[in-house]
Amino acid sequence: MWLWGTMLRDGPPAGSFHGPGSVVRLSELAGASCLGGQLEQLRGRTVLIATRDQLAAALTLIELDGVAQRIVLCPPDLGAAHFPGVIETAGASAWVRDSAVPEELGSGLQISVMAQPALASENLTRRSTHETDWILLTSGTTGAPKLVLHTLQTLTNTIVHQHASQPKPPRPSVWSTFYDIRRYGGLQIFLRAALRGGSLVLSDPKESITDFLVRAAAAGITHISGTPSHWRRALMSGASATIAPAYVRLSGEIADQAILDNLQAVYPNSSVAHAFASTEAGVAFEVGDGHAGFPASLVGTPGVAELKIEDGTLHIRSGGNALRYLGEGFPPIRGADGFVDTGDRVELRDGRYYFMGRAGGVINVGGMKVHPEEVEAVINTNPWVRMSLVKARRNPITGSVVTAEIVLRDETGQAGERPAAEVLTREILDACRRVLPAHKVPAMVRVVPSLEVSPAGKLVRPGA
Repeated sequence: MWLWGTMLRDGPPAGSFHGPGSVVRLSELAGASCLGGQLEQLRGRTVLIATRDQLAAALTLIELDGVAQRIVLCPPDLGAAHFPGVIETAGASAWVRDSAVPEELGSGLQISVMAQPALASENLTRRSTHETDWILLTSGTTGAPKLVLHTLQTLTNTIVHQHASQPKPPRPSVWSTFYDIRRYGGLQIFLRAALRGGSLVLSDPKESITDFLVRAAAAGITHISGTPSHWRRALMSGASATIAPAYVRLSGEIADQAILDNLQAVYPNSSVAHAFASTEAGVAFEVGDGHAGFPASLVGTPGVAELKIEDGTLHIRSGGNALRYLGEGFPPIRGADGFVDTGDRVELRDGRYYFMGRAGGVINVGGMKVHPEEVEAVINTNPWVRMSLVKARRNPITGSVVTAEIVLRDETGQAGERPAAEVLTREILDACRRVLPAHKVPAMVRVVPSLEVSPAGKLVRPGA
């Protein structure tokens, strides 16, 4: 499988990729390049892609698949201290960067190529000579990232099956995403747009949410994705009504009922879906019935991905699983039975599995476990709460107690002005006491102006 060749399967690609300052028609790639005449220098090499500009990275990915032996997708927030380890572990001999990336980060690499978020006409013949490895970096916020080995085939496993089962749309879709395409969630949207002949509007970390959504609306987006935290921030910005997509997608974090209901209310004519995927496990499923969690009927049922629940965590086996980690000292990604343990805990209630949180994110209250996301789901049902973060506070008797920080909506509701903070916190605690065991009820709820969201679009949790 070759990305550019697949894009040409139904004729020249009709779509365009949109950056903050420029737009590139994909059909122009047949006789133009973003790499300044240096594509052939990268043939057969392991190449780091380390541009700050997403459009330059997107064009480079299309140009290098089938040309490079291996491409390494470096997210723009990769710390300088981690570059030497990534270069050594991947076996890189070349990199593609832009002017925003310091040259010294690639010291020791034999070849340096500058990419531009634009195309220059070039007399070239595009040809595939390699089954390119795609290396993604895990998004942990502490320690060195793991390097995860995929191929274009594993990355597009779900996309190819959906493409085969769905009729071709009457006109190409216009995709957009809050994600960075160097991470798994964003890469999936990039590949959907490229392989379905559609367009893609890329975000920029220097751009406000309002400016991004205005630009996406101008491009006529039909499909858009992000994490629940991305969407909560969009709703807080007041600019969410700028766009009118046909399809809204959530992934990367637990999609609780409150965020699903809020998005359906804002986009009543849209299909709102949430998907489960991870860098190692690939895409497992998508749920579009408007409810949090997923039907128990998906477990043990043959499909593009097979699911099983073992020791309370979700395991996935599919052609979209990553192949392995690069480097020494890492366990196999897949178990002996071919399943990937996602580490995401689930609980069965009334014929439906609900995500409880990561196995490693549990708060221990006097020997009893509390999943922060379970408590957040209850807090977020309050109509005045936009975001919440539950975490532990040390306690001399129980070891820890649960506390919560909340960000409130600032607009006027249908029932009048927002209640005072002390009234809201009391309402939130009462709601928690009604549905949660006592050890899961926050000992304190504090209103804060904002919560930190990582470059991957996820709430930053203590110890993550």
